[in-house]
Amino acid sequence: MRTLAIFALAAVLSVPPLTQRVPDPSASRIVDLTHAFGKDTIYWPTAPTKFTLQQLSYGKTAGGWFYSSYSLCTPEHGGTHLDAPIHFAEGKRTSDQVPLEQLIGSAVVIDITAQAAANRDYRLTVDDVAAFEKRHGRIGPGTIVLLRTGWSRHWPNVKAYLGDDAPGDASKLSFPSYGADAVRLLVAERRAGVLGVDTASIDYGRSTDFSVHRIAAAENVVGLENLMNLDQLPPTGATVIALPMKIEGGSGGPLRAVAMIPR
Repeated sequence: MRTLAIFALAAVLSVPPLTQRVPDPSASRIVDLTHAFGKDTIYWPTAPTKFTLQQLSYGKTAGGWFYSSYSLCTPEHGGTHLDAPIHFAEGKRTSDQVPLEQLIGSAVVIDITAQAAANRDYRLTVDDVAAFEKRHGRIGPGTIVLLRTGWSRHWPNVKAYLGDDAPGDASKLSFPSYGADAVRLLVAERRAGVLGVDTASIDYGRSTDFSVHRIAAAENVVGLENLMNLDQLPPTGATVIALPMKIEGGSGGPLRAVAMIPR
C-alpha cells in the first residue's frame, strides 16, 4: 500500500517515475562528452573567427595574492556546441528558451561506426533505427538520441574530421551523420527531444539543403554537435546532461555535455 501511495502522489505532482530521474553522481560513472575549447577547436569553414582567449591578468597583485582573468570570444557554432531550433526555424526556441527538461534525460546511442568506416558520407537510415529498436526496444518520447560514427577519433585534424580544410569553403565537406528519413521517424513518430552526434553537424557533410536541421528545428528539437567519447556509453541506460551557455536570443552556443552511467 505504501508503494502504491508513493506512485499515486508522483502522478498527481507530475513527477517522473523514480527510474527516470537523474542518477546519483556518487553511484555513477561520469563521462565527459565535450571537446575542450582552445586553439585547435574546429569550426565550420565559413566561420569568420575561431576561439580566442585573451589574458587580462595573471600573477601576483599589489596585495600579494594571485589573480588571473581572461576575455574569450567564439562563434556560437564551433567545438562541442548546441544548435537551438531557431538556428534553422524562424520563430522557434532560442538558446535561452530551450527547457532544461529537454536537455537532461535518458539517452540512446545508435552505433553506425561500421557503416561510416566503409562510407564516410553515410547517413543513418530508417532500417538502422529499426535494427536498434529490435535489439534494445522502442525509443521513447523525450529521448536524447546520440549517433556514434567514430568520427571524434579524428579531432582535431580538420581535414580528416571535415573531409576538407579549405578555409571559407564548405562545399567539399565529407563526414557521416543523420539521414532525413530516419530523423522524420525519430522526431515525428518517436518524439525525440535531442539529436546529438560526434561529427560537425547533424546533417552529413555533403548536405546542401540541411534537411535534418530543418526537420528537427521545426519541431523544437535541439542538436548537439562535435560530441566525444560516445564509445564509452551503452546503447541504453545513460542519462545525459547537456547544458549550453545561456545566450539571450542565441541560435546556439558552447556546450558542456556529460553522461551519467549507473555503476
